[in-house]
Amino acid sequence: MKLTVVGGGSTYTPELVDGFARLRDTLPIEELVLVDPAEDRLELVGGLARRIFAKQGHGGRIVTTSDLDAGVDGADAVLLQLRVGGQAARQQDETWPLECGCVGQETTGAGGLAKALRTVPVVLDIAERVRRGNPRAWIIDFTNPVGIVTRALLQAGHRAVGLCNVAIGFQRKFAALLGTAPADVHLAHVGLNHLTWETGVRLGGPEGENVLPKLLAEHGEAIADDVRLPRPLLDRLGVVPSYYLRYYYAHDEVVRELRTKPSRAAEVAAMERELLAMYGDPALDEKPALLAKRGGAFYSEAAVDLAAALLGGGGSPYQVVNALNRGTLPFLPDDAVIEVQAAVGPAGPVPLPVPDLDPLFTGLIANVTAYEDLALEAALRGGRDRVFRALLAHPLIGQYAYADALTDQLIAHNREHLAWA
Repeated sequence: MKLTVVGGGSTYTPELVDGFARLRDTLPIEELVLVDPAEDRLELVGGLARRIFAKQGHGGRIVTTSDLDAGVDGADAVLLQLRVGGQAARQQDETWPLECGCVGQETTGAGGLAKALRTVPVVLDIAERVRRGNPRAWIIDFTNPVGIVTRALLQAGHRAVGLCNVAIGFQRKFAALLGTAPADVHLAHVGLNHLTWETGVRLGGPEGENVLPKLLAEHGEAIADDVRLPRPLLDRLGVVPSYYLRYYYAHDEVVRELRTKPSRAAEVAAMERELLAMYGDPALDEKPALLAKRGGAFYSEAAVDLAAALLGGGGSPYQVVNALNRGTLPFLPDDAVIEVQAAVGPAGPVPLPVPDLDPLFTGLIANVTAYEDLALEAALRGGRDRVFRALLAHPLIGQYAYADALTDQLIAHNREHLAWA
């Protein structure tokens, strides 16, 4: 089995490699190819990756290359973990929206749109080259904004599934609180990427006992602290919102916080410099503890599980993925991309049925889906008016004066990445 990671020079990659090494019985990789145009970073990451495999007794071969076509040729699965524009672009995404009093964040709001506009054309080009090298290869997208990027891939006819680590993070945390194995915890996870709620927590599978009320009653404070929302709000909702719902439920509070502290991009850039220095140490043969602060917790376990299921070698029967709606949420178009539990196999993901949702959730899901429609149109066709329309539709913006000002800022800060600007 050949698996290729595009963006393999990322400081995330040792987390992924560690999972491939530990879970080799689930996903028996014979050749792992790390592709990245940043050759200096790639060699540091590749060297550590080889040492991790060697320490854990993995017999697979690790190849590093800056040649995308060679890297994806013949791959059974291609995992995308890109950041077009690097941390410098992220720094901009997180700062200029604050000038209009809007959240500055790299996956939602105006910053999220900027990232989508930079990323979608690049990902589609990569996917076309994957299709030429192996039309049956699966593309696993971990590149944000995952929902929009995955929809672009599926709309273009690619064999693609979107992946996020929010759900597996909840699964692991709930399992620890319940004192049970993570595999026994089945989430009723529903929404869009970075706009999801846990509406149930079932033991043993989709039909198991729902222990979410017990979790909220006995561990509500810990869960509330984790998602950074008030405990009384969780009790009133009766669900667990993802951390990203804080941008909607506490927007003004978040803006005040973001204006008074260094950006996450600045923190991550400093962390990456330290990590890369560590990766260059020939004595290091395991992922360093600092990597846990970089983000992407449990990403490797989720990626292994999904790749194994898609390639027919195993994996959990039910996994949270980003996939086509196809009637699962009846208030959305069939071609919307939703994030839900699905049965996953070699034919791809099939979302499980979702019980009727409270209008409190369906309204926001429908609104953000409309924004994602317009965002994808702007990413594919360009133009100032399409950017404006997407920003005006976003519930975190929604005022024409803000949308106008943010449109100008977005274009000015991203001109080098926008072919039409």
